[in-house]
Amino acid sequence: MSTYHPLTIEEAISFARGIPGHFPADAALACEEIGDGNLNLVFHITDQNDGKSLIIKQALPYAKVVGESWPLSLDRARIEREALQLQYRLCPGLAPEVYAYDDRLAITVMEDLSDHTIMRKGLIDGVAYPLFAEHIGEFLARTLFFTSDLAMNPQEKKEQVRKFINPDLCKITEDLIFEDPYKLSANNNYPEYLEDEARSLREDAALHLEVALLREAFLTRAEALLHGDLHTGSIFATPESTKVIDPEFAYYGPMGFDVGAVIANLLLNYASRPGWTKDPASRRETEQRLLSMVSDIWQEFETRFRKLWDEEAKDPMAGSPGYQDVYVAKVLRDTAGFAGCKMIRRIVGLSHVADIDAIEDERLREEAQRKALAIGKHLVKNHRTVKNGEDILRLVKQAAQPFEGAIR
Repeated sequence: MSTYHPLTIEEAISFARGIPGHFPADAALACEEIGDGNLNLVFHITDQNDGKSLIIKQALPYAKVVGESWPLSLDRARIEREALQLQYRLCPGLAPEVYAYDDRLAITVMEDLSDHTIMRKGLIDGVAYPLFAEHIGEFLARTLFFTSDLAMNPQEKKEQVRKFINPDLCKITEDLIFEDPYKLSANNNYPEYLEDEARSLREDAALHLEVALLREAFLTRAEALLHGDLHTGSIFATPESTKVIDPEFAYYGPMGFDVGAVIANLLLNYASRPGWTKDPASRRETEQRLLSMVSDIWQEFETRFRKLWDEEAKDPMAGSPGYQDVYVAKVLRDTAGFAGCKMIRRIVGLSHVADIDAIEDERLREEAQRKALAIGKHLVKNHRTVKNGEDILRLVKQAAQPFEGAIR
């Protein structure tokens, strides 16, 4: 298996059996291909004798969602593996452990998280995650701070930037988030009844200016090593535990992109609640819990980030009066703007979210789509006015208010 090819079930078992010290010689290994994403094969390997298990993830040389007409570099597997290893070192309780890898085959072997649930599914089902804001705030603060110029020698950081240049997957982000929703594009995907919204996105010059500024930040500001695709489908969770997975979009970019991605996905679920929770009181309770999580995530991130700055900063200018405040304020504004861009693209762009698309009632699904677009546009257009975490909630509530009467 020295040259690249997609693994078969039998080859995945053979690869797992060859990992030193993991499975005993008499292991009765079973394998299932469980990948449901757009870019990879994922094999779940289990020893039927003792239940011990692992995950083998293999990158494909093209995007599964489109096919071989959309080629992708296999180096993204190396990028993902190195990002996972770094995240595990910085946050060992919040990322899976990597057991082995083969860069020629674009394979990463890692901890099995089957005892957790993909967070998106849990949120759809109304599961509460009381520790999530604390956990993800810690993950964001540590991974972003310790990979930035604030904590790294500038020359070492530049070497790190070079290792994580990720042009193919950045191109996906640039197209799907910052370009396609605002023009006629074959990549866009939305129902005919949203044509008025799509046309509005294409014609809104004020919105385009703000998107252009956010796109410029994504293209040019190598602030820290980002996960790059930190949505609730890339998080395994229980009410007590959080594990961040799938950093194959990792690259050096603006910190607010990661923070905004998490918040956007909570807000997409917030917009979807009438389609999932019929009882008004229960729905309001879930909606408030989601909004509180949004506020708490920013608060937890900011508190931890400032503490790391005060205690761990290596930048000789880090102690300059006012610098920390200006820096954090910039991350907050970016967070709001990128969250809005993420929401917009999930409604009219190529790849959607089950939170909204899986709503069976077409009227409620349309309401959720329009509500998500309203929130996303309002965040993008007003992101430069945001001064604190509560301002994000204020913008969300302003945009959502016209939809309240329609769903009560």
